[in-house]
Amino acid sequence: MQQWQKIQNVVVIGLGITGLSVVNHLKRVSSQLGRNLSIKVIDTRENPAGRDKLSDDVPLFCGSLNQPWLDSADLIVASPGIALATTELQQAAKLGVPIVGDIELFAWATNKPVLAITGSNGKSTVTDLTGVMANAAGIKTAVGGNIGVPALDLLESDADLYVLELSSFQLETTSSLTLQAAAFLNLSEDHMDRYEGMHDYRDAKLRIFDNAKIKIVNADDKATYPDNRQGLLAFGIAQGEYYLSDHANQTWLTSHGQRLLATDELSIVGQHNMLNALVSIALLEAANIDVKSALNALKSYVGLAHRCQVVSRDNGITWVNDSKATNVASTLAALNGLRIAGCLYLLLGGDGKGADFSELKPALSALHAELYCFGADGKQLALLSENSVYFESMQEAVQAIRQKAKVGDMVMLSPACASLDQFANFMLRGDIFTQLAQHSDEQQDAI
Repeated sequence: MQQWQKIQNVVVIGLGITGLSVVNHLKRVSSQLGRNLSIKVIDTRENPAGRDKLSDDVPLFCGSLNQPWLDSADLIVASPGIALATTELQQAAKLGVPIVGDIELFAWATNKPVLAITGSNGKSTVTDLTGVMANAAGIKTAVGGNIGVPALDLLESDADLYVLELSSFQLETTSSLTLQAAAFLNLSEDHMDRYEGMHDYRDAKLRIFDNAKIKIVNADDKATYPDNRQGLLAFGIAQGEYYLSDHANQTWLTSHGQRLLATDELSIVGQHNMLNALVSIALLEAANIDVKSALNALKSYVGLAHRCQVVSRDNGITWVNDSKATNVASTLAALNGLRIAGCLYLLLGGDGKGADFSELKPALSALHAELYCFGADGKQLALLSENSVYFESMQEAVQAIRQKAKVGDMVMLSPACASLDQFANFMLRGDIFTQLAQHSDEQQDAI
């Protein structure tokens, strides 16, 4: 609690779920200190989510950043959505006011081992899978951060291990989080409205390694490597300490030369998910957890909703919901290294937002695939292959696929497009696909 000795006035920027978790944590800190911290909340929205849950004794200022409040604070706890370059924050910083985020407060409060994951893609799946496997191995594990439960709320679970997904925004305001192991999965262009360029974005991600005992990097993406290579472990398709190896006509998840599990036994699909599984194994082994006791949990893991999620295996046909693939890069990740005994029926379509779909051609040419295209840009997507057909709606496309699909085939929704031309969001698109996958032809008429 020594960090709080000179802190009395705390200003929280941003309400919502995370902001409320910060306020509740500050109240617990007040109780532990035996004195009441002065807590104020600022939200730039006129009517922020969560204001009905904020206790009456916490002042709330809405609509803009309150400079006098910021300048007079002993500590500012900023939402990840507020850039440190914001003029008001810069002025407070010049006055010597420290600015942190909720993850830094979490670091001040815990003495339990923590595993953390960042990256441009795949971090939610790795975080969730690592938690599932750790709990299966008998370790009481709490999972959260940028996924699901705010980190500070996890402290109430009295876990023996924490697994956190951390965004670049969260890492910007985190400086003292000690990690048993950290993983940087990959780097691709994102958030360029917030950063000066890729180097700036990468530097924010690399902060995850600042206080990490074990650093897990992508052998196939050198941008994930820190300058300090001490404690470095790598995962990759065919290189690193954790890799995919071929033996007896099967591909194996391999750790330091030891084959652990044939990928044929996984429920999750796609080469990127095989790599995600390798990272989870690496994280658990870095935390001295017996991975072999968690392999059954890995076998049965079907993935997060809308992320290459197996939603049905009916009559020997595998149905995969990858509705979160709202751009070409995400669909490419799902297709690369995909192995199917039969035909891939790929559902593509929606609002492509002006994307160049031609990047999909090499991946498609390597597969026995038929394209079932729909929506606003469906006709453009149908030009990718001679084996393609266009439908007005996804529902019509699925009905047509049902007439052809047979044992060994896969039906995958990985649209490479946003959903807003026909659906409220990608979640609804994925939910409707899941219903279609799990219902018979007769039942589909009602969906």
